[in-house]
Amino acid sequence: MNPDDIERLVARAEHLMSLFEAILPPAPPMPDWSALAQRWRTNQGRGWLEPLHVLQLIHLSDLKDIDDQKKRVDDNTRQFVCGQRANNVLLTGARGTGKSSIVRAMLTEYSSEGLRVIEVDKTDLVDLPHIVDLVRKRSERFIIFCDDLSFEDGEPGYKALKTVLDGSFASVPDNVLIYATSNRRHLMPEYFSENLQMTHGDDGELHPGEAVEEKVSLSDRFGLWVSFYSFNQEAYLQIVRHWLSVFGVDLKDWDDVIRREALQWSMMRASRSGRVAWQFARDYSGKAAGSLRIT
Repeated sequence: MNPDDIERLVARAEHLMSLFEAILPPAPPMPDWSALAQRWRTNQGRGWLEPLHVLQLIHLSDLKDIDDQKKRVDDNTRQFVCGQRANNVLLTGARGTGKSSIVRAMLTEYSSEGLRVIEVDKTDLVDLPHIVDLVRKRSERFIIFCDDLSFEDGEPGYKALKTVLDGSFASVPDNVLIYATSNRRHLMPEYFSENLQMTHGDDGELHPGEAVEEKVSLSDRFGLWVSFYSFNQEAYLQIVRHWLSVFGVDLKDWDDVIRREALQWSMMRASRSGRVAWQFARDYSGKAAGSLRIT
């Protein structure tokens, strides 16, 4: 092959490489470790930590009528931040009762002591081993947070989470815990037909079927279970009063006007949760501020 042919081949190869590089996704950015919270993002098979510099801060004092739940999560998180042994946490129960808010409050409470949060969507849980490797040698303490977690049969993130929690020969570093919220205690749908697999031993003992055992096994790997329950009317109104005060609303008309409107709001939403109370307070305070500007 003469030199001209070689030169043409090299030029063509360089052209093909440039075309190939043009369709490749850009290299993921380096992590910004100054951010208190990060979100794991993926694109075309590549993942990276997206820093979250503008956060929705919430304090433990903002969470009403869940004192026992606050104490259990706070004790566990304080142990973790102090370098002591602590558990992965599964927070389950009624919607809008403060499950994810408690995790936000933990970041507010302990960020100055090195606590950081990485939010991971359940569809990206297959990347958990990579995320753990990214933070393994960092000095900060990381909560990997999975909100509204549930699985259907066969989803790939299920096995990845199960392995990271407690199912691999490789140990999870001491600076990583997983906190997850879910409306399901066992994180997967349960069917009546699965109860038919239950067998009876000779001594009368009940033995769950394999499908039930498999579904229970994931939640069992969380060392700490914290349950949340729907609020009664008085607890709901207490939360409404708190948020109205935070938003600067004068409560002089509480009995005559605001209380009635707060209850009507909850009936329209068919729920008396902390989230509904917060939403009502935002709506009422916004209208009150608008009327003051108009007059």
